[in-house]
Amino acid sequence: MAIKVDKDWRKKEESYGEIVKKYPTISPFIITQIDVQRRGVEYTRKALDQVDKTIHQTGKVGEADIPVSLLLRDGTSICTSIFSEAGVNAPLNQRDRYLVDVVDDRIVLVDEDQVIDEVFYWEKPRYFDKLTSNGTPMGQVVDARPQRFHINMNKYCHFWDTPGHGCKYCGIGASGQKFRGCANELVNFDEVREVMQEIIKEKGRFTGVVLTGGSILSGDELLDDELEGYIKTLQAVGTAFSTKKFPSQVNSTAFNERQLIRLYEETGLTSYTTDFEVFDEKLYQWICPGKAHYLPHEEVKKRLYKAVEIFGKGQVNTGIVSGVEMAEPQGYQSEQEALKMNFEFAEELASHGVGLKHDVWNVVPGSIFFRQSTPSLDYYVHLTKGFYEIMCKYGISTEMDNYRKCGMHASINMDRI
Repeated sequence: MAIKVDKDWRKKEESYGEIVKKYPTISPFIITQIDVQRRGVEYTRKALDQVDKTIHQTGKVGEADIPVSLLLRDGTSICTSIFSEAGVNAPLNQRDRYLVDVVDDRIVLVDEDQVIDEVFYWEKPRYFDKLTSNGTPMGQVVDARPQRFHINMNKYCHFWDTPGHGCKYCGIGASGQKFRGCANELVNFDEVREVMQEIIKEKGRFTGVVLTGGSILSGDELLDDELEGYIKTLQAVGTAFSTKKFPSQVNSTAFNERQLIRLYEETGLTSYTTDFEVFDEKLYQWICPGKAHYLPHEEVKKRLYKAVEIFGKGQVNTGIVSGVEMAEPQGYQSEQEALKMNFEFAEELASHGVGLKHDVWNVVPGSIFFRQSTPSLDYYVHLTKGFYEIMCKYGISTEMDNYRKCGMHASINMDRI
């Protein structure tokens, strides 16, 4: 069920235009990216008529073919997250969405009848609709974003096996149940090898491959089965390359030193991310109870520092779902207090060589936090600016996850301007 828009929300916070003027050193494209991801989008009929399934990446919502996501004129990517139980045009939080419309033959973002900027639908690679030997569309084996390829090694997160252990902002517990224990919960390694032979024929825009997926807790030691999944997937990817190492990133649960060494030595992996999700320790325990049970806050930090020793400074990141630190009733009541906490902990991490990124909290239908509301645009832009400045202060390169490798993290996108 969708939630009601607060008709007075614009009176309670600074507008998009006011924020652009307030932060002259932040690209308007980055501010647009943040706000669209924060509020979501809806499509007019004219905008949907511009969708070409032979060219664009699309998904079904009801009978409609909806663009997977959007690009801005400077190449900034926006993940719009429209595939939800709430429906294609339902609000995701107390703010109304941006409108994607067609004006003067251009596809544009519109807010309160004002055209914000032109947007483009993501185009799919040539291999996407080809079939593997098993008859699987190749785009379902290896996905793509405008800058890079993407593999979901595992489609279900096993923190949800224990009632109440799933992260409260996450919708995987609702949407991922159908994959639990199924043959296609794990990616098919043979299909990955097959798709990679088509991928290396692609020209131009793609710069690497990122692997992620739900946590797997089983094995001789905690996370050993997850580790094996990433190793086998990376080895399958590596069959397309003549070099030992290739541009790649794994975003996994926090592995221990032994597991990290295996991941680095047995594959072509070049960079590593494990996300803290929430920097405040008490909120981490409340919002991510499964992670906190198996991987206490201090242990995640230790494992990140060990990852820097193994992969090198500038090749290890951590991220947060920014905004969940203000979730009710246990979150911060003041945006300034939340920012202070985030910056203090970010400084500690960066002083040990850990890079910083944040994902804008998108209130996901099916999640425990579905009826929560995200912070103001000012909060997100301030956080973006602060994270980038902290990385610069400690000499941490954004190269491993920048606008050419990913483009989804506003604080790392700052390097393009």
